[in-house]
Amino acid sequence: MKTARETVNILVTLDAGYIPHLNVMLYSLLNRNPHARFDVYWLHSSVDRRDAASTEKVLGARGRLFLVHANVPELADAPASSRYPREIYYRIFAARYLPTSLDRVLYLDPDIVVNGDIRELYHLPMDRYYFAAASHTGPFITTVSSLRLDMEEDSPYINSGVMLMNLKRLRAEQDYGEVFDFIKKRKPFLILPDQDIISSLYGSRILALDTYRYNMTDRLFRQHSVFEKNLTLGWVRKNSILIHYCGRNKPWKENDSGQLGIFYQEARKQMEEQILCTG
Repeated sequence: MKTARETVNILVTLDAGYIPHLNVMLYSLLNRNPHARFDVYWLHSSVDRRDAASTEKVLGARGRLFLVHANVPELADAPASSRYPREIYYRIFAARYLPTSLDRVLYLDPDIVVNGDIRELYHLPMDRYYFAAASHTGPFITTVSSLRLDMEEDSPYINSGVMLMNLKRLRAEQDYGEVFDFIKKRKPFLILPDQDIISSLYGSRILALDTYRYNMTDRLFRQHSVFEKNLTLGWVRKNSILIHYCGRNKPWKENDSGQLGIFYQEARKQMEEQILCTG
């Protein structure tokens, strides 16, 4: 007798330009988590079903895609660019737009490859926390960020590419006006806008994740592979659940110099062979 698959809620926020990489991320998610079905909620302001056709093909019978149009007029003057489009802010307002039946959702950037089982992460007890996320910064950068953003003492500066979100708690307690006031007040100092906001406003309500397991990056691999954990590609393959290609260096670019791009290339090749090249 087959065991029914668990349904896992996934959140993404992006424009149509990142769809090819979103597809690789979702393929790797399904491939590494055969125990689960996925409800994928895509917060957007400009995509339609035609844009999402290839993504629905990747999800197949094991996933459902929900296109959720977000309209946040208060973000009209928020910092945005081609690298940081307005969609990056939408994850902050997920509790406003996602169904009230959802108690939690796992947000994943599209420039991620899933390399393992996400069950332990997805079922972390959240209690009073709004988010669970990892930090990529050491003490010095954290201190600089704290001064730049007037953060609370001992608040972590997190990377917002991977976040488990406690929607039930956010729905009950989040103050959207506080977000808009912060943007208006700190606009000249916002560098990575969405994670600046989340780290500043919710630092004490963020549960720290193991960066090596849940937000592994080429920079982390390069800086710490010898001195702290004796990291190798074999260690990453065995232990890192989520590999994140954050920053300007991307594995789909010709000049990519990162060693972890091999995981993206493997996932993309498998996806193309097994799904997108079939009729």
